[in-house]
Amino acid sequence: MKREDLINIGKVAGTYGYQGMVRIAPLTDFPERFKKLKKVIVSHNGAVREVSVEEARPHGQAYLLKLVGIDSREDAQEYRNALLQIESSQLYPLPEGCFYHFQLQGLSVYDEEKGLLGELTEILETGANDVYVVKSAQHGEILLPAIKEVILEVDPEAKRMLVRLLPGLL
Repeated sequence: MKREDLINIGKVAGTYGYQGMVRIAPLTDFPERFKKLKKVIVSHNGAVREVSVEEARPHGQAYLLKLVGIDSREDAQEYRNALLQIESSQLYPLPEGCFYHFQLQGLSVYDEEKGLLGELTEILETGANDVYVVKSAQHGEILLPAIKEVILEVDPEAKRMLVRLLPGLL
């Protein structure tokens, strides 16, 4: 397992009780995955290790997890801000034409008329639609609404996105 192949699904936000449970802030659109987890990769202070999950249950907007080897509140506090990760083979499949954010970040963005614009560096979730932040050497920062009129083609394997700039986007 390579670190760069791991996908973040949660972050240890704190502790719960005295039995070593950790409170997880989900970093996934599928938080129900925590209920089914048998093992998870914990990345903390430069160390990455696979840990078995003894128990998982929802707790408000968070999840509570009991991980093997974390048996006290003090043990659990040591893992504050640790990332919970999975391998890409454990991702839930998405519908055709939908992509995970990590699949889009780093793509080269091309306009159908102007050619290479730059690299997609960030995705802003706005509510109505996502906004792709493209860093361009020529144009500075470009904000592209993630709508079908603008995003024409996405090819993660080729690391490429084709767009049509609407008037006023540059």
